[in-house]
Order: sequence, then structure tokens, then C-alpha cells
Amino acid sequence: MADEVFLYTLSTCPWCRKAKQWFTERGVAFEAVDVDLLSGQEQEAAAEKAHQLSGGRRFPVAVINGEVVVGFNPERYRELVNGTG
Repeated sequence: MADEVFLYTLSTCPWCRKAKQWFTERGVAFEAVDVDLLSGQEQEAAAEKAHQLSGGRRFPVAVINGEVVVGFNPERYRELVNGTG
């Protein structure tokens, strides 16, 4: 079964870029949204969802197979992507 990965990111955030790069380099398919590049209601909804998941205004926010990881955390990504966490 394929891993389900969704990232809430900011286009200007270096840690967000590192998170995207981490998944890309490992061939892990993911969806991502740069919250700051959205507009209007779409931006508000994505920002609110990221806030609910992270407990604050911290990025990146990764949802990997239903588990939330706040910040760039390759060790945790590896655990969840491989299904060992």
C-alpha cells in the first residue's frame, strides 16, 4: 500500500523546502500546499487546518498515513513512511 503524505508548507520557508526535498529524493509521492500562495477562503481554510494539526503557526506540517509531524523531522518521516512507527 502506498504511503499517504500531505504537506502544509510556506513558499518562503527553508525547512518546508527541505521537507519536500526529503520526500522527493526518496521517491515518496506526496501532495503539498504552499499556504501563503493561496488566496481568500482557500488560504484561510488551509491555514486553519495547519494550525489545528500543529497547535500553532509552525511549518512544515506533514500528515503521513494519518500521523502529524510538525517541523522538519526526517527521522520521524522515515519511521512513518516505512510503517515502523
